[in-house]
Amino acid sequence: MNVFDWLSHMDVPTGQRFDVAEVKFKGGRKEYFRNINQLEFVTGDYVVCEMASGQHIGTVSLQGELVRLQMKRKNVVISDDMHVIYRVATEKDLDKHTQAMAREMPTLYRTREIIREMKLNMKLSDVEFQSDNTKTTFYYSSEERVDFRELIKMLASEFKVRIEMRQISLRQEASRLGGLGSCGRELCCSTWLTDFKNISTAAARYQNLSLNPAKLSGQCGRLKCCLNYELETYIDALRDIPTVDAPLKTKKGVATLQKTDIFKKIMWFGFDKDTNWYPVAIDKVLEIIELNKKDIIPESLEILTPQAEKTLDKVPGKLNSDLENLDRKYSEEQKKKKKKKSRSGKNKANPNNPNKPQAQASPPAQK
Repeated sequence: MNVFDWLSHMDVPTGQRFDVAEVKFKGGRKEYFRNINQLEFVTGDYVVCEMASGQHIGTVSLQGELVRLQMKRKNVVISDDMHVIYRVATEKDLDKHTQAMAREMPTLYRTREIIREMKLNMKLSDVEFQSDNTKTTFYYSSEERVDFRELIKMLASEFKVRIEMRQISLRQEASRLGGLGSCGRELCCSTWLTDFKNISTAAARYQNLSLNPAKLSGQCGRLKCCLNYELETYIDALRDIPTVDAPLKTKKGVATLQKTDIFKKIMWFGFDKDTNWYPVAIDKVLEIIELNKKDIIPESLEILTPQAEKTLDKVPGKLNSDLENLDRKYSEEQKKKKKKKSRSGKNKANPNNPNKPQAQASPPAQK
């Protein structure tokens, strides 16, 4: 809602200045007023503006050539019927404005009691008093048509002002009240968002979000406006991802699509009685789909994982193979030692062995 005047440091001749200023009121409402008296003020000053009935005080939010661009963007035409800025607000004007603002909360609570007594199906969200205490605007929301003619009579007789009832949507109500979103930041509608577009559950489906109303709804009770921020990016990324209408058939079993990583171009599948999910690249998924159409069943999805998964699996396999080679080497050496021992044992047990050399007879002992 705040606009930075990046032309404020440029001096423009008085005769060439754009004589329309943008003034901001309560709830982020902005209107355009003509500065026919060529008053000198800066952004943030309080000014007394002309209204349809009486006067109201607001703050200058923008002036100069940027106002011309804003009016062109919003299709606002300059005419003689446009209201004007009377003067820069004095201390007396600001005191009256403060007194009018102090009446807003008691009036809001009292009006809610009257609505409850009359059993009207409407929700009163905000009250705005005009600075001269001649008019009060009541902002309410309702899902059906409300007959508030009797309510206006009661309010006019109790508060002694001119009453205006203005119906707003739930999104506009949230923008006026403000608050913090689930992201931890201030609501977009109360800080910078002015155009409220239609949001459908298809936006959540395109982004693979769970269709949980508690998580997808904002402060207003409607779908979050931020669901539309990245929708076009997701739609462009989904053009390359195939639609899997039926489970993939493999010899290991039937694989069902569990989730899709849209930007990494990977689809995760799982088997019926297996808790593991197997990542498969999109081109491999297309190959399996074409094979299934030709009644050809591949071996398994495990061999069709992306290249990154294969490189990770090779490292532990190589280490295990080296250990197996060492075990095989030592086991063969132990077998050779056992064979040598068994042969030497047999030769000792068989004295008639022809291969064994015979011992020579010792000479007889001499006396």
